[in-house]
Amino acid sequence: MTATPDTQIVAPSATVPDHLQFAYWVPNVSGGLVVSTIEQRTDHTPDYNIDVAQTAERVGFDYALTQVRYLASYGADAQHESVSFSLGLLSRTERLKVIAAVHPGQWPPHILAKLGATAQELHGNRLALNVVSGWFKREYTELGLDWLDHEERYRRAEEFIEVLRGLWDGEGGFTYRGDFYRTRDVTFRPTPTVAPEIFQGGNSDAARDMGARLSDLYFMNGGSVEKIGEQIADVRARAEVFARDIRFGLNGFAVVRDTEDEARAVVEEIIAKADADKVNDFGEAVKQAGQSTGNKTGMWSDSDFADLVQYNDGFRTGLVGTPEQVARRIIEYRKVGVDLLLVGFLHIREEVEAFGKQVIPLVRELEEAEGLTPTSLATDAAGVSA
Repeated sequence: MTATPDTQIVAPSATVPDHLQFAYWVPNVSGGLVVSTIEQRTDHTPDYNIDVAQTAERVGFDYALTQVRYLASYGADAQHESVSFSLGLLSRTERLKVIAAVHPGQWPPHILAKLGATAQELHGNRLALNVVSGWFKREYTELGLDWLDHEERYRRAEEFIEVLRGLWDGEGGFTYRGDFYRTRDVTFRPTPTVAPEIFQGGNSDAARDMGARLSDLYFMNGGSVEKIGEQIADVRARAEVFARDIRFGLNGFAVVRDTEDEARAVVEEIIAKADADKVNDFGEAVKQAGQSTGNKTGMWSDSDFADLVQYNDGFRTGLVGTPEQVARRIIEYRKVGVDLLLVGFLHIREEVEAFGKQVIPLVRELEEAEGLTPTSLATDAAGVSA
């Protein structure tokens, strides 16, 4: 097989699950998931994270997403490497899938492809990869790596995924001629019986096109039901050009309490105690990244101070209230086509357990009551975009 960036390699369609799936943010980076001085009962140590992963698996979570950060920044003063940490969690769980975030430009694709194939065999095909094109310039320049502009970062990420998929394909004789990566007549053994799923985020046209053509699941920052429905409809339409189905993931920060007033008071306290300097620094960095996109609509391009207190606009998803209120809110996103909800928490271990026991069963009941099958969801999402 010989491929170039102009070959238009297209990934196989993703298998769409029958029910909404749930993931949680792994705290392998210090500082918690909000940029605030409020108490966050969490820990980035391996022992704490193994306990969280085993708890999440037991109460109904499907995935865990391990963060990637190489330098201290915005409260994340200590960081465990995402791939090795993910393998550690896989070794201590039985069912949970773990998504390791990786940066093209930090990883050679052939090394990651070999690691991924081995990990699949060792851990029951439960490793996934979140390919992060990158917005944090210092993580490249201070480490002596090439920093590319936005469009070039996405071109590199596309080639990165194409090489991974080409090596995993198993046909042999894989030759790739790209601007960033090249291979010649490679036979790659053993190939994974199930290739790691490829996850990816972004909001720009470049990100949407890459997701439509190559990714198994497209992650979105938090947003209103209407905004998320429109984004799903747009990316789904782009995927249809390649005769592909693609799954959609949404970020949300959940504050579930006995009463709505209690829950809203927690969010207000988080924002009131925000570390303003760190939030503003983070906002300046990500907004510059957003404005560097071709259509000026990168992630965080319209986020305000309160949104940025939670890194991925998690407050915007509105998962705040009683278990019943949060479950019904989740169902509204399910109706517009969300396949996976990526959830962050303040006190991670205890709130992962409570969410799994109190919210996930209610979501399952509502899905069944409202007949939310993949077919009906595709029809509903098409109606949203009309």
